[in-house]
Amino acid sequence: MALKYKVDLNCDLGESFGAYKIGSDDKVVQFISSANVACGYHASDPLVMDDTVNICKEFNVAVGAHPGYPDLLGFGRRNMQVSTNEASAYIKYQVGALMAFCKSYGIKLSHVKPHGAMYNMAGRDIIMARAICESVQEIDENLILLGLAGSAMEKASKQIGLKFAKEVFADRGYDDDGSLVSRGKPGAMITDENEALDRVIRMIIDHKVKSVNGIDIDVTVDSVCVHGDGEKALDFVRKINYTLGNSGIEITNLTNFIK
Repeated sequence: MALKYKVDLNCDLGESFGAYKIGSDDKVVQFISSANVACGYHASDPLVMDDTVNICKEFNVAVGAHPGYPDLLGFGRRNMQVSTNEASAYIKYQVGALMAFCKSYGIKLSHVKPHGAMYNMAGRDIIMARAICESVQEIDENLILLGLAGSAMEKASKQIGLKFAKEVFADRGYDDDGSLVSRGKPGAMITDENEALDRVIRMIIDHKVKSVNGIDIDVTVDSVCVHGDGEKALDFVRKINYTLGNSGIEITNLTNFIK
């Protein structure tokens, strides 16, 4: 089948911490085009960051920073009340750390994707979204912000001229407004692999996805996120890579088509 579409396939990597191992990064990395690497606030540590950047270079996978709230115990998924100045400083601190590892391996950081509660807050709150966008732009105007399609992050990026990549999720449910269903609520996770694969293909080709209430939502896709820390994560990542290729969809990292 002739390739008609280009899409990035991203996964959160480097989320182990000390003696605690999460995911199968060395295997998952072989089937993705971009990695969002934890930067030490919600997960990871310096050794894990170093190892993760190293394996990404080995498999020619683009490296992005995955900064979050300083919340190791809650894995960055708990809401925190922070000022825009605090959020901006958190972004700069974490992105700067990962950039140092990238520089040591002779590669460039490609993108920034906020994590967890920070991602969700910036998706709804235009003031917080703008603070995050401005901090990324101040670090390097060539960085791409990876965020939820149709979110406040997309709007804020357009306002200041920051490159933005529209992200959808293979295994997450959507509310009627296009936001993700909160974890813990019914429909938050898509557990049927075949359903998830069908949804992804429809999002890319038809630009539609059904909400938890059965309403068709318009979406535009630059990047598909697949989680790499579940029980069947490796098998699912492999399947989605294979399915995209067989559906006329080229998997390539964001720097190859986000200008």
